[in-house]
Amino acid sequence: MSEAVRTMIRMDAEAAQESAAQADAGFLWDFWYPAVRSTEIRGQKLVTAMLLEVPLVLGRTSEGKVFAMRDSCPHRGIPLSYGRLDGKVVECCYHGWRFDACSGQCVEIPSLSSQDKLKVERIFAGHYPCEERDGYVWVYMNVPGTKLPETIPAAPGLTVFSNKYKITHLSCDLPSHIDHGIIGLMDPAHGPFVHQSWFWRKRGSIHEKAKQFEPIPNGFRMSPHSPSTNSAPYQLLKKITGEPVTTTIDFVLPNIRTEEDRSGRMWFSSRATVTPVRRDLCRIDFVAAWNLFFLPVSVFRIFGKIFLRQDQQTMIQQAEGLKHNPRLMLIDDADRPAKWYFALKANLIESRRTGAPMAHPMDGPVTLRWRS
Repeated sequence: MSEAVRTMIRMDAEAAQESAAQADAGFLWDFWYPAVRSTEIRGQKLVTAMLLEVPLVLGRTSEGKVFAMRDSCPHRGIPLSYGRLDGKVVECCYHGWRFDACSGQCVEIPSLSSQDKLKVERIFAGHYPCEERDGYVWVYMNVPGTKLPETIPAAPGLTVFSNKYKITHLSCDLPSHIDHGIIGLMDPAHGPFVHQSWFWRKRGSIHEKAKQFEPIPNGFRMSPHSPSTNSAPYQLLKKITGEPVTTTIDFVLPNIRTEEDRSGRMWFSSRATVTPVRRDLCRIDFVAAWNLFFLPVSVFRIFGKIFLRQDQQTMIQQAEGLKHNPRLMLIDDADRPAKWYFALKANLIESRRTGAPMAHPMDGPVTLRWRS
């Protein structure tokens, strides 16, 4: 067996081990994840990102199309982000290997002589589907070393209800596994403690609530309802429009929470994603749009940043306790959404393993009660 063949076998084995390790990390593959803000990719600049412990290099072609490649040259493994983009081709800084940005296919190896018979076009750098939505560059993450599905759905888009609206984006890092980030995102009982403030709600305003939930594909929905009476912004909106306010909240695998608030012609729509970076680090990417004439973007960002900092500080404190691997518990009814999340995730993985239809943990609508 030649040394070249031995090397390829070793590299294939390492790739298989990497895929197994990433699966053990509890990541969900074959989904879209936001990698970077669109505004970060300008001109011929190469930008790096990490998703599901996969290093990525992103850029924009001279035609304006975004692309995402694994940030590793298949020759010697040096990050392609140290190279350069000429508008269509990414060139490695080490030996000048050149790859088509939109396919990852090798188009040139400068060191080859006329005697070499290597078929350059059969060499590919890792490449991932890429789309822009709502000011983000989304990357479709399939398991490294596997083929892409025959059909790939469009990247998620934020729902809006009029042609004219304001929009803004916020983000922060959370030093935790994605599972902790997600169940914190959907937790209905932490608000009066983590987010207590004069402009939102106070600890003394805690009261019992009852909300109906219903199953939706790959997730669940808090059915349209009147929002909390102890939240000042909702009460302000009701006074301005003179009409009831309704709120609908969805959670959909792998990591998306959306909320829609409507009162007459006024509306507010938001999406929060908990993006897995590493098994010990995730990121909240939050985008909101609205046509509320009385809410400037600058004012919303001030309060939005306060909210995110409160969540971030709580997760930092939780990470300190989780270092010691404590036993954890989930209770009903406030923790039922977390239980649904874990069941949905496990059932999806089992469905993909067996090919059987995915079982939903909810049989139908159910009413949950808790105090917050």
